[in-house]
Amino acid sequence: MFVPLERLINLEEGYRRTFRVNGQTLLLLVVDNRPVLIEDRCPHQGAPLSAATLEGDVLRCPRHGLAFSLSSGRAVQAGCPGLNMFRLAYEGDRVGIDV
Repeated sequence: MFVPLERLINLEEGYRRTFRVNGQTLLLLVVDNRPVLIEDRCPHQGAPLSAATLEGDVLRCPRHGLAFSLSSGRAVQAGCPGLNMFRLAYEGDRVGIDV
């Protein structure tokens, strides 16, 4: 089932918004003109990533400074789990997620 999150026309560089889908908080970002959907939760200790800083394609957790590559989802630091990333789906003029 397709769950729409946002209209494509609104996805501009720097876009950042959280959504609640099936009890999970998701964070939709646009980085390098590419939408990325991740769980709004740092895999280290669960801090919300909606307040994280973004440097290029690297998202840095506001709580402990752990960094994650948004292209791969992997942590920059060895030994830290990666981000929980979701595949985006498109329907008409909307981007969303298939659940």
